[in-house]
Amino acid sequence: MTPIDANSPLDIIFVPAQTGTPIGTIVVLHGWGANHDDLGELVPYFKLPEYQFLFPNAPFDHEYSDTGKMWYSFTGAAQLSDRSVTQLATSREILTTWIESLPDSTGIPLDRTWIAGFSQGGAMTLEIGLDLPVAGLIVLSGYLHQNRAKPPQAAPLVLLVHGRQDDVVPIAAAHKSRQILTQWGVDVRYQEFDMGHSIVPEVLDTVRSFVTN
Repeated sequence: MTPIDANSPLDIIFVPAQTGTPIGTIVVLHGWGANHDDLGELVPYFKLPEYQFLFPNAPFDHEYSDTGKMWYSFTGAAQLSDRSVTQLATSREILTTWIESLPDSTGIPLDRTWIAGFSQGGAMTLEIGLDLPVAGLIVLSGYLHQNRAKPPQAAPLVLLVHGRQDDVVPIAAAHKSRQILTQWGVDVRYQEFDMGHSIVPEVLDTVRSFVTN
């Protein structure tokens, strides 16, 4: 895996397509307290050799980890403090600007770019991706921010995947996200698995099918 700049203040890992010229880009956002290496190890298991992957580090250092990063801090039971809201706004601006610049740096248009995220990264996927003309959004064990504004009518297709035994982001959060997105007119594909707050092989199969079909 190769770090690249890509005209961004974010620290980014780039994994090129294994087949040469890529047919698409997949941006993957890590969860709270992890970093861009965490999900980068899954690239071979996605079995998407014709796609290039980009793994950005969140801009904020995690409070309780020397190596972890976060898109914003939590207070109490996943509540957002004034500091959290400010950090969320910063992450949203940085990510949006960077993703909008990707066609110039990668040569792949946004309509061939997918945004994926796990946990807090899944929340950020919905936060920024619903307003972008990307190919699709992949939310793994994530959630929709409570104050998220209704997206435009042209919001991209969304895949929500969640574990029934998730004790970090309860399954009820996924049900609520699906309900709200559907009410907004977003095309949502939803899948539950017998798993906790994790990514099992069946999840990767679901993601691969979503991207390629």
